[in-house]
Amino acid sequence: MSAPTADRPRTAQGSPGLRRHVGTVGLLFASIGSIIGSGWLFGAMNAAQTAGPAAVISWALGAVMILLIGLCYAELGTMFPLSGGVVRFPHIAFGSTASFLTGWITWVACMSVAPIEVEGALQYATKYAPFTERHSVGGSTVHTLTGLGLVVAVVLMAVFVVVNYVGVRWFARVNTVLVWWKLAIITIVIGAFLLTSFHGSNFTSQGFRPEGWHGVFTAIATSGIVFSFLGFRQGIELAGETDNPRRNVPLAVIGSVLATGLIYVLLQVAFIGALRPQDFADGWARVSFTGDFGPLAAIASFLGLAWLAVLLYVDAVVSPADTGLIYITVTSRISYAMSRNGNAPQALGRTTDRGVPLVSMGVAFVVGLVLFLPFPSWQQLVGFITSATVLSFGSGPLVLAAMRRQLPDRERPFRVPGGHVIPFLSFFSSNLIVYWTGWATNSKLFVAVLLGLVLLAVMYALHSHHEQPYDWAWRAGSWYLPWLAGLALLSWLGDYDGGVGVLHFDTAIPVVLVFSGLVYWYAERVRLPGATVVRNAEQTEQEASLETGTLGAQV
Repeated sequence: MSAPTADRPRTAQGSPGLRRHVGTVGLLFASIGSIIGSGWLFGAMNAAQTAGPAAVISWALGAVMILLIGLCYAELGTMFPLSGGVVRFPHIAFGSTASFLTGWITWVACMSVAPIEVEGALQYATKYAPFTERHSVGGSTVHTLTGLGLVVAVVLMAVFVVVNYVGVRWFARVNTVLVWWKLAIITIVIGAFLLTSFHGSNFTSQGFRPEGWHGVFTAIATSGIVFSFLGFRQGIELAGETDNPRRNVPLAVIGSVLATGLIYVLLQVAFIGALRPQDFADGWARVSFTGDFGPLAAIASFLGLAWLAVLLYVDAVVSPADTGLIYITVTSRISYAMSRNGNAPQALGRTTDRGVPLVSMGVAFVVGLVLFLPFPSWQQLVGFITSATVLSFGSGPLVLAAMRRQLPDRERPFRVPGGHVIPFLSFFSSNLIVYWTGWATNSKLFVAVLLGLVLLAVMYALHSHHEQPYDWAWRAGSWYLPWLAGLALLSWLGDYDGGVGVLHFDTAIPVVLVFSGLVYWYAERVRLPGATVVRNAEQTEQEASLETGTLGAQV
């Protein structure tokens, strides 16, 4: 990576900007399509194993927490409708140190999503060919890719790149068709399960909350619940490619979470009600049945709904593949945004005549293939992606709070009500989700964060002797390291998956609340001066004008 000599967004010379081809439905469906990926195929069973019938509460709480975060990004996304916004917003408010760290964490998280969606599709497809095989890891069953599975996974990743190379307009059209398909299938599943076999006693026969609130909160972070909702971000990441950001961005972010939240709660109710009593006779943690490598299709089979099972096995390829397609797009846009911020090589910011950041897309493809090796199963990747992505979202509420003071007169087409209430609650929610993920997963995440810090140190050393040293805005970004270190410490002290158990359920939430308040307060104290932010904002507007003026806004 290399840094330029000024703390401002950069444009690769001679390179056209991104095309504004995504309309209202396209942006909304990009978010919905990303939310309804492999998570819906596995999340209901995983959540039931972790929380029992109370998994219904887990889905509802998860939706509320993600909606709080999404509201913050909806305001920011309409203020600055640029591709890769999650990375660019911290750059404007807190400078390059905060921007680099946010970008690194976001990049690590997003690079993992296309591979996990491919793994999810191939796990269901194991019914037809030996793409995966069953293993026991840490007492849990996982399905890892076989040699054949790896070959097919590479082919699917290549297909994602080819579709994206055609251009964002075609991506939006393909995705819209696929989202209609996914919505139809999930609606049919819910209706079929509820009408064919619904055992109301399943919700109470072994207690509604067999694992207490601990199980409810664990399910939110580790069962694929938050992982499923993370797709709302597409409304932000693709904001620079939509024709009417002030209308489309809030609609995509808020509408996608509300719509899919309702769908997922109903799906969980239908799943629990459809189970036979013998399926969880040994306790909810041991829910199992023949063919549970594809749990929803297996239930359809033993209910005698063979036609639905066939549809589900088809959808098990379509849904994850569509989400993987979306994330190849988004990951390349994040690399593009990091290049524009000066936190990555300028080559990543170059686009083709079609307006596609091809170099960024190639990097996403290669790194995605590498990730198949250490994480060869859906189950091994889901917690890592959840924690990493939510951690990257945590900076958004702080940026919003800072900009309320830095840019008080800035036009806000969409404004989050309630002053600091929602930004703080969304920051608190982000920290809770990371904490609930547990130390066993977070330890790997913070190793990845340390690698990012090493890269940051290398970049600083390389550019500290220039005649015009790069302005890293160290003070404005000084809240980042205490935040990350504090979260790592709290996770290690907690009693969730691998923690030492010093913090228990009744003490952890107040401690995380106080910790969140301290970081929130400190970040506001060290934010960039208003004049600097105005300058950064003007440069951001110039870039938006360049992207629109070069290629024109098209529906």
